[in-house]
Amino acid sequence: MEGEIETENKVLIIRRIRVTYHLKTPEKSRETAERVHRVHHQSCPVYMSLHKAIDIRTELRIEPE
Repeated sequence: MEGEIETENKVLIIRRIRVTYHLKTPEKSRETAERVHRVHHQSCPVYMSLHKAIDIRTELRIEPE
């Protein structure tokens, strides 16, 4: 995970967060993993709490099992 912080009125503000998920899965499960990644944010309490104030992006990196 990484973020970008800026200063506003001498206060540090988190502007962007990037999360990379590393997943080891069989090739036959790749499509399912990608589909879940596309919609998981809708059920994530952290995302739902912060996304209006902070740009949150995720990336899925799949490695063969």
